[in-house]
Amino acid sequence: MEQKEKKRLLKVRARISKKRPHFKRFESWRFVRIKDQWRKPRGIDNKMRTELQGWPKSVKIGYRGPKAVRGLHSSGMEEVMVWNAKDIAKVDPETQVARIGGTVGGKKKETILAKAEELKIRILNPGVIEPEDDFENLDDEEEEEEKSEENESEDEELEEDDE
Repeated sequence: MEQKEKKRLLKVRARISKKRPHFKRFESWRFVRIKDQWRKPRGIDNKMRTELQGWPKSVKIGYRGPKAVRGLHSSGMEEVMVWNAKDIAKVDPETQVARIGGTVGGKKKETILAKAEELKIRILNPGVIEPEDDFENLDDEEEEEEKSEENESEDEELEEDDE
């Protein structure tokens, strides 16, 4: 499939997703013990199953997106889960992007990120890496603000004395 067609289908999928309702489990809004995740309504008198007006919509095949882009990331690439540096070597940077597993710790995440940068593979959840100098910059800004406030108060005092 060519790139233009894939982009077009991704836009179609996004448009379909906007119209798609949030499918709720029957009476999950009524009882705390019933979670919000979708389950097919099965009772013989169930109003949702019989699709009565005023009840939430049920899952149907018509809400699906285009088959060619189904399951792809919004960038048009296939997502691959990665848990270690060996897994990142198997990722194809042309057609795939990597997502680091949630249970991966900090030390292993750093090695995965280094390997991905070396292989030029995009990581979807690299984590926020803050520079260490941010704290010092904030302190400098606060000191400058205090000095400017002091200068303004001194200027005001001088103006009052002149009058």
